[in-house]
Amino acid sequence: MAETVAYLTKRFPRLSETFILDEILGLEAAGVPLRLYAIADPHEKLVQPDVLRVASPVVYLQTAGSGMERWREYRGTMVAHVRLFRESPRRYLGVVTYIARRRRHLSTLKNFAQAGRLAQILRKNETRHLHAAFAHGPASVAHFVHLLTGIPYSFSAHAKDIYVSAPDLLARKLRDASFVLSCSESARNALTALAGADVAKVILANHGVDTRRFTLQERADSPEGSESPLRVLAVGRLVAKKGYPVLLEALKIMGDAERLVRCTIVGAGTDRDQLVALTAELGLTGSVEFVGSQTHQEVAERFHHADVFVQASVVLANGDRDGIPNSLLEAMASGLAVVASDVAGIPEVVTPECGLLVAPGDSTLLAAGLVRLADDAVLRSQLGARAREHVVEKFDRTACALRIAPLFGISTEVHPVGKSETSARSSTTYSTNREG
Repeated sequence: MAETVAYLTKRFPRLSETFILDEILGLEAAGVPLRLYAIADPHEKLVQPDVLRVASPVVYLQTAGSGMERWREYRGTMVAHVRLFRESPRRYLGVVTYIARRRRHLSTLKNFAQAGRLAQILRKNETRHLHAAFAHGPASVAHFVHLLTGIPYSFSAHAKDIYVSAPDLLARKLRDASFVLSCSESARNALTALAGADVAKVILANHGVDTRRFTLQERADSPEGSESPLRVLAVGRLVAKKGYPVLLEALKIMGDAERLVRCTIVGAGTDRDQLVALTAELGLTGSVEFVGSQTHQEVAERFHHADVFVQASVVLANGDRDGIPNSLLEAMASGLAVVASDVAGIPEVVTPECGLLVAPGDSTLLAAGLVRLADDAVLRSQLGARAREHVVEKFDRTACALRIAPLFGISTEVHPVGKSETSARSSTTYSTNREG
C-alpha cells in the first residue's frame, strides 16, 4: 500500500462546510493521496451532490449506532491505548502528564481517546502525514496522534476555531505542527501573534471555489431603475455572526424610504425562528423569503436571479466571526455585485474595485450601499465583472489546491485530472465506512 496523507475533519459531510469539500476535491485532483477521517457523521438529510466525487472513503472515529456498536468502539479505543503504552511507555506517560498538568478538560480526554484509536488506524494505513481541517477539536486529536506516534501533522485554521480557542493551547499546537494553513491574511495575523519563533510555519492558503460552476451569466430579468424591486440574496447559516438582523433592519430602512426590494435568504440554523419573527415584526414578511438549505447547484442558479449579494457579518462578543465566507466567493465568481461587512478576511476579497464595504453592524450604511447599487445598474455590472475576475485570479479551487499540494509532498508540475462524478460514485462509501 502506498503511503497516504490523512485528512481529519470534525463532521463529514456537512452541507454548510463547502470549503472543506472543495479543498478535498482540489487536493485529490492535484494528486494528493488523501485518506479521509471524521470524528463523526452529521447524518444531515441534505448532502452536497459533489460528495459523490470524493475518491476516498471516510473512516468515522465515533458512531451513533446501537449499544453493541458503542461497546465495540469503546473496546477498540481501549485496546489501541494499551498497545500505544506497551510500545512506548515513556512517550505515552509523557502525553498523559501533559494532559494532567495543562489540559484537564473533558473535551481533552475525548480527543485523547480518539487520538489513540486514530493512531492505530493510521499506522495500518501507512500514513506519512496527518492534516486536521480545523484548529480546535480535529487539531487537538491530530496533535495527540503526533505526540503518541511521531507522525508529522499540520492543521488549517479559519475563524471560530482561532478566535474562541485558548491562546496557549493554540500556540502549543502550532509549535509542534509541521505547518499551519490560514484561510485569510486576517487569520494569519492572529496566528502569527501566537507563533513566536515559528512564524514561518503559518502559511496563507485561501479557500478556492469552483469557478467553472459559479460563472458569469447575464442576470435573468434584471430590473432597471426604481420601478422594479432590487433582488437581494444572502446565503449562509442562520447564526448570529452572519449578521442577518442587520440585513433585515437595512431592508426596513429601504422600505420606509419607499424603495422596492425583495430578499431571498438561503440557509438553515439555530436562529431561524428568531429571524422569521423579526421579519414579521419589521413588516417585511411580504418582501423577505427564507428558503432553507440548498445545494451548490441550487445556489448557483439563485445567483443568476439576483442583483446584489449581501454579506452582513459581525464580530460576536466572544470573538467569533467569519473568515472568508465561501458563499461570498461563489457570488463574486458568479458576477454579482456585493455589499459586505468590513470585518475579518472579507476586505481581502471585496476590494474597492469589485464591491462595496460597510462597517459591520451598521444597518444604515448597509441600506445606503444597497440603494446606491439599486440606482446604478451600470455600477452593478462593473463591480460584478471585476469581482469575477478577482476570484478567478486569486480563489480558483484548482489553483488554490495546487499552491498547497507541495506541502503534502506532491509536485505540481504535472497533476492528474480529477475523477469524473460518475467514476467516483462507484468508489464512494462516505456514509458507511468505519474502522476500529
